[in-house]
Amino acid sequence: MKKFCSRILLALSILLTACIKNDIPYPVVVLDILGVSGEGFTCSESDIDRKNRIVTLHLEETTDISRVQIDSISITSGGKSSVPLSGEFDLRGNLPITLSLYQDYEWTLHAEQQIERIFTVKNQIGSSTFDVEAKTATAYVPSGTDMNNIQITELKLGPKGITTMTPSPEELTVFETFRQVYIQYHDFKETWRLYVIPTDITIQFTQTDAWSRVIWLYAAGKSGTSLGFRYRKSGDTEWINVPADKITVDGGSLSTCISGLEPETTYEVIAFSDSNETEIISLKTDPETSLTNGGFEEWCTEKDIVYPGPSKEGSYWGTGNPGASIGGVTLTSSTTDKRPGSSGSYAAHLQSKLAGVAGIGKLAAGNLFIGQYVGTRGTNGIVGFGRPYTLRPTALKGSNTIEATSRMSARYNLRGLPLPKETPIWVPFTSLWEHGLPKSTEYVKKRMATNRWEPTRSRSASTRATRTHSSIQRVRQSLHTVKCFSPNQSQIGNSSPSNWITTRPIPYPPTSSSYVRRRATATTTSAAATAKCGSMTSNWFTTTKSNRLF
Repeated sequence: MKKFCSRILLALSILLTACIKNDIPYPVVVLDILGVSGEGFTCSESDIDRKNRIVTLHLEETTDISRVQIDSISITSGGKSSVPLSGEFDLRGNLPITLSLYQDYEWTLHAEQQIERIFTVKNQIGSSTFDVEAKTATAYVPSGTDMNNIQITELKLGPKGITTMTPSPEELTVFETFRQVYIQYHDFKETWRLYVIPTDITIQFTQTDAWSRVIWLYAAGKSGTSLGFRYRKSGDTEWINVPADKITVDGGSLSTCISGLEPETTYEVIAFSDSNETEIISLKTDPETSLTNGGFEEWCTEKDIVYPGPSKEGSYWGTGNPGASIGGVTLTSSTTDKRPGSSGSYAAHLQSKLAGVAGIGKLAAGNLFIGQYVGTRGTNGIVGFGRPYTLRPTALKGSNTIEATSRMSARYNLRGLPLPKETPIWVPFTSLWEHGLPKSTEYVKKRMATNRWEPTRSRSASTRATRTHSSIQRVRQSLHTVKCFSPNQSQIGNSSPSNWITTRPIPYPPTSSSYVRRRATATTTSAAATAKCGSMTSNWFTTTKSNRLF
């Protein structure tokens, strides 16, 4: 009987054990593509879109897109890939990649290749147009041009140096109708149609764009003639000629940027080709508005967390304070130690601190950015960068005061770099806010000899900005390169990098083993920094841990 009961109890134990539910969840490990390296293309940090999980490769013009050689695809440690992480890939279409560990993450490898195409003829009006899908190129000439005696001055339809063309440009002189051209490069064969069309237009505007204090003008005229622009304030009688060195001429196309204008003011502009002029066009410049809390005068504390604004919800700026509060520290706060001569009362004070509990945690850098802190995942903060902004800034500059420890000073001295008390910092940027910018145009900032960053426009869709992590701001959509110079170099006479103490992009995030974490503090002066929309100034500045400058 006892033996029977023992067997019953054993069976029940086994049955109950089988009923225990294994509800321990798998850990969540996000798998990312960290980088792609190889031949014939570039792929920078800014080309990795972790939100949409898309990696873009920018192929060189001569790279065979059907045989792209990838040496390495770096992924998060422990992850497995559905495709080889090196080899030869056909990237004429998107390449899907699944990264797996505890969960699956779908990524896409996308290739872009820009091939410069040129078709110009003598006495051409404006620029030629290309339809890559239809394989057509069109040039315009003045009415009355002899269509049986067209002279092609330049023709390029494929990658430079590897494209063969039949017939040659010298054989293409009769354009009573279109002419066909056969080209070949790599294993690709294409048939293009060339059109030369007469037009009555001698000069015309192709695009105009008024900002707060600058106006962009684009026009098409007859190549080989005197091309230019004139402008005046509405109501004035005298025209002002745009200096020739401020005008870019490419064949029959011309463009300029008129600066030094007044906001919310109407101007009249014309373009000319010899004695021919366009009709007068009126343009009104944009208004100027100050950046919200640009002087860092508004601060509040809610539930022991400091916010740079009148309230948590009303703060235009974001910081990592909500995440650091778990460890009981504040990284960014206000200070009355402002720059001498400032009209404000406060500045932003950013510090690097160990954020953790019972000595367990991570070193967190003081930070300040436009946007909001969304939440915390593990020990990492989730942030939302950017705010809607309808105007177009043309420059961003500021200065700060660095408080360094002896270890930091020793590191600077080893590099042979001075550590001035006041260190002006200049930040170039592209599309700091994408709002309000024409989708068809990208903007690139160019530093001028006046120590400012003036805008130049690139109409090429292939223009790309390299995104880095700087000590000024952590806005992923922008180009950031920290350039620091000493007081005796504050008046730079030219744009040569040799005039700077250092010019070094800081990668984001700092995952390199050479990155040394050191405690440091940085005090940011409010009135010492300005943000500009056109040429309007308003106080603001952002920075992070100061020892990331070098």
